[in-house]
Amino acid sequence: MTVDVLSRPAPAERHARVAVAVLFFTNGALFANLLPRYPQIKADLGLSNAAYGLAVAAFPAGAIAAGLAAGVVVRRLGSARTAVAGTLVTGAGILAAGLADSVVLFAGALFLAGAMDAITDVAQNAHGLRVQRLYGRSIINSFHAIWSIGAVTGGSMAAAAIALGLSRGQHLTLSAVVFAVAACVALRFCLPGQDTDSASEPAADGIRDRTAGAAVRSRRTVWMLTALVLIATAGTLVEDAGSSWATLYLSGSLHASVTLAAFGYIALVGAQFVGRSIGDRLVDRFGQRTVARAGGIVAAGGMGLALAVPTVPGTVLGFAAAGFGVATLVPAAMHEADELPGLKAGSGLAIVSWLMRLGFLASPPVVGLVTDATSLRVGLLVVPLAGLLAFLFAGVLRNRHR
Repeated sequence: MTVDVLSRPAPAERHARVAVAVLFFTNGALFANLLPRYPQIKADLGLSNAAYGLAVAAFPAGAIAAGLAAGVVVRRLGSARTAVAGTLVTGAGILAAGLADSVVLFAGALFLAGAMDAITDVAQNAHGLRVQRLYGRSIINSFHAIWSIGAVTGGSMAAAAIALGLSRGQHLTLSAVVFAVAACVALRFCLPGQDTDSASEPAADGIRDRTAGAAVRSRRTVWMLTALVLIATAGTLVEDAGSSWATLYLSGSLHASVTLAAFGYIALVGAQFVGRSIGDRLVDRFGQRTVARAGGIVAAGGMGLALAVPTVPGTVLGFAAAGFGVATLVPAAMHEADELPGLKAGSGLAIVSWLMRLGFLASPPVVGLVTDATSLRVGLLVVPLAGLLAFLFAGVLRNRHR
């Protein structure tokens, strides 16, 4: 056993880990504060279902538009400052969306918030991976688990604000200020300096400049990026199936009560949180590749069985198995992309994050088309297929045995 494994992280490293956790928490909580306000916004603006669907699609559209710029911004400002600045502007965009008095302003504010959210996502993951390298063991999954806690907290804040009769302006201003302050305080404890110490950077700038272009164009780099995008997309496909279709499938196709139908999504995100909470220990013991392959089998088998023998309890358990199985896929893909040789700091991470969001955006209409042509039960085959996708491409991930 090496000295690195035995040594404890320095106080500055532990403080940086807490700071990154705060950034993930605020990122999860900010947008979740707006989601419960959507029905009221739709009614106040008098939007049809079609107009509403197009308006809210501005958020992922903004994320896609700005996603590839994230690597450049991270290299210029540093991952910590980029994450905090992105958090501040995301909060402002969400507040503007809540106060918008026209569909154009609403969509424009969501576009801005989505763009900044994408940049924040890459930056906070980049900084989290910097901290992980100093720790010498996996901690990235714990950050994503904390993001889930932030999302639940944000939704709960919104529910409480609605119950207390707070206006959207009062509620979202409070949310933006609280999380802006939290992010600014976290910045004081982040790691100093730029992100050029990434494992993906060669030691000498001259060597990097001569070889980066050739490395990016190499077949291996392209193959690795493609496989990592597919692994990350598998995770997002399962998440979208839970958020977009679980309740509808349980209440419509399986005739569950409205209350019981909600447990499909709850089971998925709850099991995903559990998977991310223990994911770092599993990765340290068995390696990224083994954990991803096992998770793919759990997701495919659990949801596949639930669809083959459709019952309400079985389907809820199937969604739970899917959430648990894919829990580590997105963090694993981001980790591996950040360490691809020959790429500038943040580039691999930005590319995977951007293309992953394209898959997330395309998933709902594809499932919808399949459902219209056949049934939602057939459409939800996307979940076990995502598990198989993760299993097939997990070979590009590295196993690190301690």
